[in-house]
Amino acid sequence: MTTPGTDARAELVRLVARGVDWRVDPARALRDPARARRAAVLVLFGVLDSHPAGAGGVGHVPADLDVLLQRRSATLGHHPGQVAFPGGGIDPEDDGPVGAALREAVEETGLDPAGVEPLGTLADVPLPVSDNLVTPVLAWWSRPSAVAAVDHRETVDVFRAPVADLLDPARRGSVEHSTGHGRVRTPAFVLDDGVVVWGFTAIVLHGVLDALGWTVPWDVRRTVVP
Repeated sequence: MTTPGTDARAELVRLVARGVDWRVDPARALRDPARARRAAVLVLFGVLDSHPAGAGGVGHVPADLDVLLQRRSATLGHHPGQVAFPGGGIDPEDDGPVGAALREAVEETGLDPAGVEPLGTLADVPLPVSDNLVTPVLAWWSRPSAVAAVDHRETVDVFRAPVADLLDPARRGSVEHSTGHGRVRTPAFVLDDGVVVWGFTAIVLHGVLDALGWTVPWDVRRTVVP
């Protein structure tokens, strides 16, 4: 395990350079990746607020390091009520995945993109339920700005999750759910209010945090219900 110390940004930059092996379960494979819709999400880390991790957080990660998340509206057709990264489909006028992720983040959370430093992209991750191929864009919030749900028809809450809390083994577990190819178990994180981060967002979060060497052993047999 590496120790992030106070320079989490530098470790994220190194992660972009070496990449992440997502080890995607075959049950999550897309029917035809060449025809899937391209999308991007903004995985935004930084010292985002004055509310550090709680007493149960993992001590080897800086207590003031956060990641930006949002909760989707329960009325949406895809992933209703789930916790997600800001993001969405890549439009022709976007400057690739980075441009799409920043545009969607502005539209969904109202953040000031001038304060966001894109660090690079990671390998695409399939999202079979909506037939998307999603590019995670790692970024650092060099100058934080206020965020809030802009359109409540799509997003009901925008918040900053302390990374040290997410890594707490007491908050870790797995969710069992169905896909078009059968049932799978995927990583999950339990937030303070009992909301469970699962599915695509948890897969990306776990993959990034594990590739950074920040995770600690947790009980993958523990089942949590979203």
